[in-house]
Parts: sequence; structure tokens; C-alpha cells
Amino acid sequence: MKFKSRIESDSLGRVRVPDAALYGAQTQRAINNFNISDLRFPASYIQSLALIKKVAAQVNGELGLLDPERARAIQFAASRILAGKHLDQFPIDIFQSGSGTSTNMNMNEVVANLCRREWQIDVHPNDHVNMGQSSNDVIPTAIQVTCVQQVRDALLPSIRQLIEAIDQRAAPLNYVAKTGRTHLMDAMPITLGQEMSAWSAQLRASRLAIDDFIGNMTELAQGGTAIGSGVNTHPEFATRFAAAISDHTDYDFTASDNFFRAISSQDLSVALSGHLKVLAVCLNKICSDLRWMNSGPLSGLGEIELEPLQPGSSIMPGKVNPVIPEAVSMACAQVIGNDATVTTAGLSGNFQLNTMLPVIAYNLSQSIELMQNACTHLAELAIRRLTIKLENIKKPLAANPILVTALNPKIGYEAAAEIAKAAYASGRPIIDVAQEHTDLSREELEQLLNPLNLTNV
Repeated sequence: MKFKSRIESDSLGRVRVPDAALYGAQTQRAINNFNISDLRFPASYIQSLALIKKVAAQVNGELGLLDPERARAIQFAASRILAGKHLDQFPIDIFQSGSGTSTNMNMNEVVANLCRREWQIDVHPNDHVNMGQSSNDVIPTAIQVTCVQQVRDALLPSIRQLIEAIDQRAAPLNYVAKTGRTHLMDAMPITLGQEMSAWSAQLRASRLAIDDFIGNMTELAQGGTAIGSGVNTHPEFATRFAAAISDHTDYDFTASDNFFRAISSQDLSVALSGHLKVLAVCLNKICSDLRWMNSGPLSGLGEIELEPLQPGSSIMPGKVNPVIPEAVSMACAQVIGNDATVTTAGLSGNFQLNTMLPVIAYNLSQSIELMQNACTHLAELAIRRLTIKLENIKKPLAANPILVTALNPKIGYEAAAEIAKAAYASGRPIIDVAQEHTDLSREELEQLLNPLNLTNV
């Protein structure tokens, strides 16, 4: 099928563009040049770019650099994109120019064409939409604005949601003793509540670290333009821009205290990715524990039962698998891989510019979204819905020879080890063997070997 097209021009010459497209020549060149993958920027990132254009037009209008009519038109056009319209007009592969120039120009061209088509106002993508800006400060700013909003609006609440789900399940289980395990081997007793409290504490620490750090990403590169010197922008633009975008987002953004650093390095992105990796490691620990505790149902631990959500096998009838912990673990693996990518990209700060900005933007945004959704799924489809199988917990606990550890202060390590060996060999309860091998009364042994007493609850 042949599509209608039009001719657009840029500094390199003429280019044929689909007639229905809102973008222009530079975007079309990028479409033609970059066919490495099918990866595209998420809507959240594109909308952050639109917000930057809207705020820049507002500030340039207030400074008298952009006439009121064009300033209003650009703001209206950018608002359309912020509202979720025209997102199909941003088709460029993330593997492109390392500065993200193609994506910045994609936005400039779409906004300019919207102004022309819908308001019949002559707006130039470079002279007006990109006034006082450079891809080199726009793209780092978009990364940080996107991350701050994603983390504050979605990720931190989802971590809190998972913490609350765990705490609610743990509270009534504080007095349910079970066999503890180290090296996957039987160890001293622990309560289910204590075991789950470790998950909650891990998540709290990770959430606090992310919350404490994300404030660092509110210092924006916008206003540094090409290399950090602020060439071609008004001296007041940076501070006014930061104040205006704060008003639009309800977050306190400021102008960076060193634009050269903000443009040439991506240390903040690398650090945030590291915090997301820690969260991924934490979630994977929880998933690993859940899968082991759910194992069976007959030949595994069978301490809990995760809600059956779907058939688990195409050949084994009746089999049900722990699909939510497995799905979350895969998301964790992706985030850990993304961290390696962001770290490698962070190494590409060459002189006055990092040249892997698009891949940093994509991977950070994806990692935040994956962790947000993983926390929500784990909370609502696993933690809140699991059931406790008390009989499977009590039986092995009562027969656990490691309970003899409690007798060490009374009879010594060596004598206790002999009792444990005898109990293992005979398969008898530890209390019966201890009664035969010590002078301790049954009543004293029951007190000493009571699993719940050994948990220090």
C-alpha cells in the first residue's frame, strides 16, 4: 500500500515524510538511520519531554524572548502530548545519537507542526520550540524529571504497599514457631512473623535509601545548553525554568549548581540504578523464600500454599506453580541487567557530554516500572493470598534435633552433639533421646526445648 507523502527540509536537504506524520525531516532521517531494535521510549519519558517544551515556552514568553502567540501555541501543543495524545508520533529507536538529539528534534517538530496545523501559527522547531535549549541539557533533564515522578508517584507507594501487606500477614504469626534454616539445612526455630519481618525490614531499608536519594535528581541540567556554559539562553532561564517545572509537577526542582557536571556526567543515574538493583535483590530474596516455603505440595516443605492462579503444566494434570514469585524474580533479573547497562553507559562521559543518554533513559525508566509492578503483584497476588499450613510446620519442628542447641549451657556442646546424632539416627523426637541421655527432668526438658521459647518472642 502506497502512503501519501510530503517533502520536508532541514540543513542537510530534502526528505520525504508521510503526509499524516506530525514530525518532520530530522525525525524521518532518524527513522531511516536507526533500525537497530524495536525499543522505543516509554510514554512517561515522552511526556516529560513535552513538559520541558511547555515550561520552556512559558519561561521564554515571560522573559520577552518568545512572542505571546507562539508561547501559548507551544504550550497548548505540548499539553496535548502531556494528556496522552499523539504518542504514536515518537517512533525513533532508543539506539540513536548518544545525545538523544533525534528524540529532542522529534518533539520539537511534532510541537511545531501541531502549532501550524491546529492554530495556523508559524512555529519553527529550532528557533521557537527549542529556544534557549540544547539536546544536551534537555535529555538529561528529561531523564531526571521522569525518574523523580516515577519514583515519587509510583515506586515508593508500591514498596509501601508491599511492606504493609507483609506486616499485616506477619502480625498474627509472631507466635507460630517453625524450623529455621541456614545453608537450606535445619537450624534453630524462628516464628513465621520473625521470618517475614526480615522481608519487611529489607524493603524498609531499600525504600528509605531510594527516598533519601531521589532528591538529588531534582537538580536539573536545563539552562546549561550545549556544554554547560548556557550559550544562547537568558541568564535567568535556568532558575525560572526550575521554578516553573516545580509548579507543574509539585516537586521542588532547582537549577544545577554546576551545569558542566550535569551535562557531562550521569553519576546520579548510575546511583539511582544501583538503588533499584538493591531493591531487585531484596525482592528476589522474598521470592526465593516463598518458592521454597511453597514447595511440594507433598514432597517439599509445604509450609505455605500460594493461591493457585493458573495450571502449571501442559502435560502434568493438577500441577500448579508459584508463578508470581517466578515472574517477579525475572523482573529482578532484568533490573540487575539494566543496572549493568546504565553503569556502562555512565562510563561514556567524554569531555563535556555523556553520549549514551537514550539507553540510560530507557533502562532507568523500565527498571522503575518493573520494580513498581513487581511490588504490587507480590503484595496483592502472593503475600495477601497465601495460606499457612500449620501441620506441615509443626511436625518437622517437633522432631528437629537442632533443638538440642538449647541444652548446651546445661550439658555442654559435645554431649548435646551426641544426643543430636542419636536422634538423627533413630528418627525419634529430641526430647525422648535427651531424657535418656541426661539427668534433666521431663518438665525441664519441655521448657528448655520448647521451640517458641527458643525464638525469644
